[in-house]
Amino acid sequence: MAHYEITGGKRLEGVVTISGAKNAALAIIPAAILAGESCLLENLPAIEDVRMLEKILRRMGATVEFTPDGEMRLDPQGITDHRVTFDMVRSLRASYYLLGVLLGRYKQAEVALPGGCAIGQRPIDQHIKGMRALGADVRIENGIVKASAARLIGAEIYLDVVSVGATINIMLAAVGAEGQTIIANAAKEPHVVDVANFLNMMGANVKGAGTDVIRIQGGRKLHGCTYAIIPDQIEAGTFMIAAAATGGDLVINNVIPTHLEAISAKLMESGVRVIEGDDGREFFLRVTADARPRAVNIKTLPYPGFPTDLQQPMMSFLSAAEGNSFIVENIFEERFNHVPELRRMGANINLSGRTAYIEGVERLSGAPLYASDLRAGAALIVAALAAEGVSQVYNIHYVDRGYEYFEQKLRALGADMRRVED
Repeated sequence: MAHYEITGGKRLEGVVTISGAKNAALAIIPAAILAGESCLLENLPAIEDVRMLEKILRRMGATVEFTPDGEMRLDPQGITDHRVTFDMVRSLRASYYLLGVLLGRYKQAEVALPGGCAIGQRPIDQHIKGMRALGADVRIENGIVKASAARLIGAEIYLDVVSVGATINIMLAAVGAEGQTIIANAAKEPHVVDVANFLNMMGANVKGAGTDVIRIQGGRKLHGCTYAIIPDQIEAGTFMIAAAATGGDLVINNVIPTHLEAISAKLMESGVRVIEGDDGREFFLRVTADARPRAVNIKTLPYPGFPTDLQQPMMSFLSAAEGNSFIVENIFEERFNHVPELRRMGANINLSGRTAYIEGVERLSGAPLYASDLRAGAALIVAALAAEGVSQVYNIHYVDRGYEYFEQKLRALGADMRRVED
């Protein structure tokens, strides 16, 4: 295991390029199985979760190769095993997408209940409801979801709660169903749209992604394609917050500004300057901060609201703001595990249920810090970069799961940090 040693107080300056979206990649890679032939996936992030998914697909019989540029060529024709065991998925939450893919393609699947970060209950009841509505027999035995169907028939499915995972999983199964499927109360996140665009590139007929009603005309023959994954909204937001927290001046390339409107709005409300630009090839954002930020209030919501994945880094930023802020976490009930670590740095944060009350202090101080999940790890790194003195951030294997070359990118911007092998 390794940890980061970070000397804070260094202003982040320069240019950073955002990698491909983790959450899109982890759905699009399994979705390529539906093509039945080779697909080339571009702009993939070089992260641990992608490597774990690669290993799972190889064990199932798929051929997976990487180009020198990091593109993945995936050929599913060799898949003979439709089972995904616990040892394959114990630390990969997005493995549940294999349920919809295998059911849609082969009409049978056995997928162990997934692992991932401990941030609260993330039930798959809406996933199962959708599969059953399409005509599948679904049962859970010894922690394994077993699904099978002689044929899948399109249906109208209303999600009781807005769920990104269920929306995507039902889409993946529905392209293999006969007739039309309608998903009502669907999630609108950018990676939902990206998965729909990828399915359409393979020959599917998916309409309405990005709205709360998605229509899938199933039963079409799919084919291989080349597809570039969208930039990572959460990585971009993390760098925006890190620039603001360190009083930096950062140009962030390869972004889709509309995906970042909620975070841009809150940073600007706090006094940070966020300017959108277009160099003729791609969009970029410039984030500049030269004064202590003002306190702001945040409520996490499904897209286009403020993303839960940026709540934790934003709390690090607000811990040293002028005035009192509050953050209401509406998505996950256990996403304040980083608060004791920020308190160790001198933050003044009180919790009441799903609300964190933050009384800004002049400055955080370096301390030993322990990440409890992926975004908590990012939050503690942001806090350490802005703090006075030296911090050690442990459990950075969580960060490796979701940020490509995070340390190298930060060091190139002036961060004083190094990876220490324990």
